[in-house]
Amino acid sequence: MELLSLVVPCYNEEENIEDFYEEAMKQEPFFAEKHIAMELLYVDDGSTDHTAERVRALHEKDKRVRLISFSRNFGKEAAIFAGLSKSRGGIVVLLDCDLQDPPSLLPQMYTLMCEEGCESVATRRVSRKGEPPIRSFFARRFYHLINRMSDTEIVDGARDYRMMSRRFVDAILSLEEINRFSKGIFSWVGFETRWLEYENVERRKGETKWSFWKLFRYAIEGIVGFSTAPLAFASFMGVFFCILAFLLIIFTIVRAAIFGDKTSGWPSLVCIISLISGVQLFCLGIVGQYLAKTYMEVKKRPIFIVKDEI
Repeated sequence: MELLSLVVPCYNEEENIEDFYEEAMKQEPFFAEKHIAMELLYVDDGSTDHTAERVRALHEKDKRVRLISFSRNFGKEAAIFAGLSKSRGGIVVLLDCDLQDPPSLLPQMYTLMCEEGCESVATRRVSRKGEPPIRSFFARRFYHLINRMSDTEIVDGARDYRMMSRRFVDAILSLEEINRFSKGIFSWVGFETRWLEYENVERRKGETKWSFWKLFRYAIEGIVGFSTAPLAFASFMGVFFCILAFLLIIFTIVRAAIFGDKTSGWPSLVCIISLISGVQLFCLGIVGQYLAKTYMEVKKRPIFIVKDEI
């Protein structure tokens, strides 16, 4: 029988472990008819609650349930990479444990993959019902900005929820970079992908672990990882202010020759110096972001460390 692996990153999701298992197992009859067995691979990203214990209890009842537990919290991107690398199925599905990625879509995704002959079926939300308006606004602006800056297209509303062939997964695993942005990586590796749209589903239990600040940092990760436009912007600003300074020097010389040298105007001079200094620091910060990412890559630290595995 062919094997379908469900990769489920978890961080402090003890309330949703059993609920997710029950919802996922409701899809088993469909895949059994297709002669496809299922396995559930929970990736515990250093949870501080009883997430790992709940998964172990499930494993005692159903040996198809597997667990990878990290030594600490390495982040969702590390959990995704670990789950994909440890999955054994010829078909792999990545989805969240909070049930915002409905397992009920799995049959539809598999049917679409077979009918279209594609390597991946991805999902995107057509609405952001239940999400704070400010968060939705900045999310849409992020997708608009990164698609203007990057050659890699990232679909607005795209979820990590995705069904992939083994060839697609192997392509993702071949990219062993430390600073990962999966939405960009999924698009960068290519292959034929079909999109499945659905209405936003709120999490079943618990609270989101993604604060506005964490989402902002994640957005910066995506921009730096898949675009060099900020560096080009820094270079452009440098050239612009060099030209502006040259023109101001000529203007100052001409004015002094015609009207004489006056000591007035120091407030405007202070403003100009402050503006240019701010732009310099901003551009230096952009360069620093790229340098920091390069520094982390050069150290070759592991993406994750496994504490326990079932």
